[in-house]
Amino acid sequence: MSRVALSRLPGERVLVVDGEADGAPAGGATRELAAAELAPYVAAREADDAPRWVWDDTARWYPPLLAAGVRVARCHDLRLGHHLLRRAPAVDGALLEGEQSDHWDRLGPTSPSHPALFAVDDTAEHLRADLEDARQLAAVAASPEVTRLGLLLAAESSGALAAAEMTFAGVPWRVDVHERLLVDLLGPRPPRGARPQGLETLAAEVRAAFASPGLNPDSRPELLTALRRVGVEVDDTRASTLRRHDHPGIAPLLRYKQLSHLFSTNGWAWIDQWVSGGRFRPSYQPAGSATGRWSSNGGGALSFPLQVRPAAVADDGWVLVVADVAQLEPRVLAGMSGDRALAQAARGADLYQGMVDAGAVATRNDAKLGLLGAMYGATSGESGRMVPALTRRYPDAFGLVEEAARAGERGQVVRTLLGRGSPGLGDAWDRDPDDPPVDPDSQARFRRAYGRFTRNFIVQGTGAEWALCWLADLRNRLWRLGGTGPLTARPHLVFFLHDEVVVHAPTALADAVAAEAHAAAATASRLLFRDLAIDFPLTTSVVRSYADAGKAGAAVEG
Repeated sequence: MSRVALSRLPGERVLVVDGEADGAPAGGATRELAAAELAPYVAAREADDAPRWVWDDTARWYPPLLAAGVRVARCHDLRLGHHLLRRAPAVDGALLEGEQSDHWDRLGPTSPSHPALFAVDDTAEHLRADLEDARQLAAVAASPEVTRLGLLLAAESSGALAAAEMTFAGVPWRVDVHERLLVDLLGPRPPRGARPQGLETLAAEVRAAFASPGLNPDSRPELLTALRRVGVEVDDTRASTLRRHDHPGIAPLLRYKQLSHLFSTNGWAWIDQWVSGGRFRPSYQPAGSATGRWSSNGGGALSFPLQVRPAAVADDGWVLVVADVAQLEPRVLAGMSGDRALAQAARGADLYQGMVDAGAVATRNDAKLGLLGAMYGATSGESGRMVPALTRRYPDAFGLVEEAARAGERGQVVRTLLGRGSPGLGDAWDRDPDDPPVDPDSQARFRRAYGRFTRNFIVQGTGAEWALCWLADLRNRLWRLGGTGPLTARPHLVFFLHDEVVVHAPTALADAVAAEAHAAAATASRLLFRDLAIDFPLTTSVVRSYADAGKAGAAVEG
């Protein structure tokens, strides 16, 4: 497989550097193309030898190709790779230094507000992909973790392709259903800047209940004053805080806050901005968090409110296949620690019940509390009470997270199974000698807090790696399953949330899609935990509306 590097040049041109083989830096034939010639060139190469495309940011290069009807099989995202390798403990950072490397250090993700492929004529806009590619390949080759890092970089880049495809395809969305839901809950669409009638009615109830005629329930200071005036002593206006108090104004206030949130986050303005052509098109940000988990660049891609899920409806003759993995992080902990006793408990659908059946704990709730306590650093309460006994039963798993916590408290970087490094303490840790002294108690609390972060980082980050491998393999399986049509004519991914995927598929292929989701999960397990068989059971639902996914089939509690 060849490796082709693409770089933007001034004057809406593209520099193409064609390498000899994948794994070697692109350094062969060089040519220039006009931007308008890129899509036909990529399509022809995909049909010929399907190279690995090397570019600075998938979110910048891939959407125009998709719009031109071109799907690529594989790529290497240099921006994601650069930031990953910069933090990887097993990589010599000096090997990433060179021409333009300071620009790569500062390169951020492309956002939806920058849709053009060739928009800015400056140095950072015209980075040489082939030069950075050579540095990254050399850094990986020199690492003792070459195989794991190679897998992580491939999975990260494949995830970026999937993210662009999900934005392009979009979640099938019925605007009429969404607007009907809004009208039922809020009343007719209000003029810009005004509250809907339903919110105005609730606001009036809140004002009357608290005897505050001029109260703006959206103002936290005004609301705190009104609450205290009637004897409700609170320091914040969070719903969990308000529910602890008994006052006739609490119920309408909670309802107001709930509907106000819906109006501001998924109301008519949200429809106008994020739904087009019968599709909700959110913008994902792969590796948007320190652990490698995705975040959202816009549209609330990782937050699907229950109130509007009925609007996510498959096209006629199509269905939504929803697959989620049960208890992802505890299973990942069993695999990455090599704890065979915990892996045995993970055989089957319910890891927690497996621990009970093995005699490790008396109840499923004890098992769940103990494992979550180990992963999140609980030292008190029911979780803390369960940890010592489970540590004796599962020493490898519990010892792994404990050592990660101790490393964090020492200010050390920890790593995921495939080699992603945790962020360092930075300025909060490395103080200037001229700064005033730090209270020892404060520093100790900071160390313990960072230890709790590193304890969970290794598990959550490895869970994100498993999910990326699952997503990458499923993406390719769906493409092969769909025959010869374009992306949106085949079964295709439309949504991804940490441990859940949603596929839009022709009804006749629903069972095949579900089977491929299971097969891809098994592939991800083999890739990460070759020496230890770990089950990652999926709950799958075949539904017309995403709102029905939780009702179809009995899901195992996470």
